[in-house]
Amino acid sequence: MKRRDFLKSTVATAAVSAGGVPAPAIWSSAKAQSRAETLLIVSESGPNNLDIHGVGTNVPGYEASWNCYDRLISHEMKEGPNGVPYYDRDKFKPELAEDMNVGDMSATFKLKKNAVFHDGTPVTAKDVKWSLDRAVTVGGFPTFQMKAGSLEKPEQFVVVDDRTIRVDFIRKDRLTIPDLAVIVPCVVNSELVKKHATAEDPWGLEYTKQNVAGSGAYKIAKWTPGVDVTFERNEAWTGGPMPKVRRVIWRVVPSAGNRRALLERGDADISYDLPNKDFVELKNDGKLSIVSTPYSNGIQYIGMNVTKPPFDNVKVRQAVAYALPYQKIMDAVMFGLSKPMFGAAADAPTEVAWPQAHKYNTDLAKARQLLAEAGYPNGFETTISFDLGFAGINEPLCVLAQESLQQIGVKTTINKVPGANWRTELNKKEMPLFTNVFSGWLDYPEYFFFWCYDGQNSVFNTMSYQNPAMDKLIAGARAAAATGDKPTYDKDVRGFVDLAFADAPRVPLFQPYVNVAMQKNVSGYQYWFHRRLDYRALVKA
Repeated sequence: MKRRDFLKSTVATAAVSAGGVPAPAIWSSAKAQSRAETLLIVSESGPNNLDIHGVGTNVPGYEASWNCYDRLISHEMKEGPNGVPYYDRDKFKPELAEDMNVGDMSATFKLKKNAVFHDGTPVTAKDVKWSLDRAVTVGGFPTFQMKAGSLEKPEQFVVVDDRTIRVDFIRKDRLTIPDLAVIVPCVVNSELVKKHATAEDPWGLEYTKQNVAGSGAYKIAKWTPGVDVTFERNEAWTGGPMPKVRRVIWRVVPSAGNRRALLERGDADISYDLPNKDFVELKNDGKLSIVSTPYSNGIQYIGMNVTKPPFDNVKVRQAVAYALPYQKIMDAVMFGLSKPMFGAAADAPTEVAWPQAHKYNTDLAKARQLLAEAGYPNGFETTISFDLGFAGINEPLCVLAQESLQQIGVKTTINKVPGANWRTELNKKEMPLFTNVFSGWLDYPEYFFFWCYDGQNSVFNTMSYQNPAMDKLIAGARAAAATGDKPTYDKDVRGFVDLAFADAPRVPLFQPYVNVAMQKNVSGYQYWFHRRLDYRALVKA
């Protein structure tokens, strides 16, 4: 496949604000010149790990990895629903690869001749294989992400020569090629990392937790966990056009009022996790650019661990679904910046799509009836947990849920989990009741359900839900998608959506929007499946 053809390749071919505390000053006049070359981002929380393969790497960690590491391929862009650039699910472009040749049961990639890691070491096919071997072996989220695209065994990754790597397919799967463009199959400087590996840590995860070993567009010049990260442009980058921004400083500013004040007085360039109320007010004010984009394949939900009584009883879970204050959450927490995932008409047909609305509404009488039928006429006590790294949404949401559940006799204690610990705590599967966001990187219903409802998935099936009928429907949809059997695919997708809503191990609340506030002189924002910022495209006038 020639470069121009590669660029057109598709999945089909592959099969303070008012009342707030004054914000701290960040920039002095002595820094004016460097300010013009620097992008300052402020957010509620920052990365806890620089390596996407690390244990418990949080969502902010995705952003660091995306900008500091390369993958073989990436996505082209298209116009999104709000007119901003949006990743094209079905079209790819080269990053470390200069060419891709997709056969019936394999794909071969030719690496760029001049690609080098940050230390100047050439990128070779051996590095690619070691990196992919690492991804399918370390376990946890990275390994399950690879498995989602049928990338499961080191034997699938074959070094043909120094600049050529072949990926062999173990089955036909339309998710395989897209899965090579997500964050996880990043290419690591294998010789550098192996110098820091030990018998207990053969993949060097402790080293890469705090040190970047990539070839990406940005290097990390400084990282103080919980405080700030400084990125410097990699002048030797070959993965695409040289970024316009020379330096990115990502400052952790926990106070939403301070983040807003920094934006309003022009000291910060971008923030993307302000409370929705602030985004609405800032948009109406008109002094900043505000972009709102629906999460691709994503929902915010209330999850219930089905192994923890009383949530092992389906009627209890359904009672919770009827007790949740959906519209109050939409009005008082989201301020209209999300799409409701509740209250579908009773006779509405199930769509071959995800996300889609369920048929539960707030009905406290129905909730009390179900609790009584389940043997809990007087309710029960439990905890409801949330990620403190995204408290702007999660905390008021949990307070409203707590108040509503109290009306059916369910007394909840709110458990605030620090953002750096959230992923680890979630994966322990000890929390009985919690709220979380999940957004599937590959925008297909079966991909979302593989992650969240499959009984064999130990990562994002955070409810410990197991139902053989569900597993069969998910597997059937994946197989039908690979062979183009649309009738079977449609039947199985409708089947697993209906079963998910009936069993109610998690209750969708809304499809969130990614809201980004930027100074008017900042452009180039792109929406990506990972929902984080891509510094490579940003421009500061």
